[in-house]
Amino acid sequence: MNKIVGFIGFGNMARAMAGGIIDGGVADKKNIIASASTDKTLKNAQDTYGINVTMDNKEVAKKSDILFLAVKPNAYHIVINEIKDCVSDDTLIVTIAAGQTLENVEKMFGKKIRLIRTMPNTPAMVMEGMSLICPGENADFEDLEDVLRIFGSFGKSEVVEEALIDTAGSLSGCGPAFVYVFIEALADAAVESGVKREMAYKLASQMVLGAAKMVLKTKEHPGKLKDNVCSPGGTTIKGINALEYSGFRGNVIDALLSSIEKSKEMSGNK
Repeated sequence: MNKIVGFIGFGNMARAMAGGIIDGGVADKKNIIASASTDKTLKNAQDTYGINVTMDNKEVAKKSDILFLAVKPNAYHIVINEIKDCVSDDTLIVTIAAGQTLENVEKMFGKKIRLIRTMPNTPAMVMEGMSLICPGENADFEDLEDVLRIFGSFGKSEVVEEALIDTAGSLSGCGPAFVYVFIEALADAAVESGVKREMAYKLASQMVLGAAKMVLKTKEHPGKLKDNVCSPGGTTIKGINALEYSGFRGNVIDALLSSIEKSKEMSGNK
């Protein structure tokens, strides 16, 4: 990709994306520029990735062909107000913030812009991201292809309608936290039963990784895969019964629905 990719903000997600772009050969590090609010962040970016850095958001906005707004949602208004007069009509703007709709962002710029809304998740940091992509009406086919290439460098992605961003985005974005709690709980039970903590985390984490791959690779219904593990009168079905008795399935559903409700509230869609 012979285009300049810019990041305003260079936190965990931006770092994961930059690493994927470079390691995946999507763009050369010399064609990536980032701004941040601290010298420490910029030095780390330069030392780790060898990219161009600056504390001037306007410089990034002027130079970028593809510009990622990688700041917190509550900072969007401030940053956009700062850069909106520096952004060329040819620049593709890509958002990665929850709650910031295409309409909201365009209103902040005060004009029609080439805009794509995305929702990545933290496993992008280990090249296993699951991202949602939602193009605005002024983004063309090439814009979408460029963004899909970038997001494909650190995981998988799906193009969705904006109406699904809150729902699907909560699943992929909040879901990892629920899985971490599950892994921690499994490890705690193993530790109580005599397994060393480090080994317990390793066993639980690899088990979750393998189970997820089984669903993706076999394309079998998760219920069937569960049944395959449950021998009559065995240990697994005994554990499944305990999960059902404690309302595990309903609790997980309620947790995700709560996250979806909050996401819709942030987007003004409640």
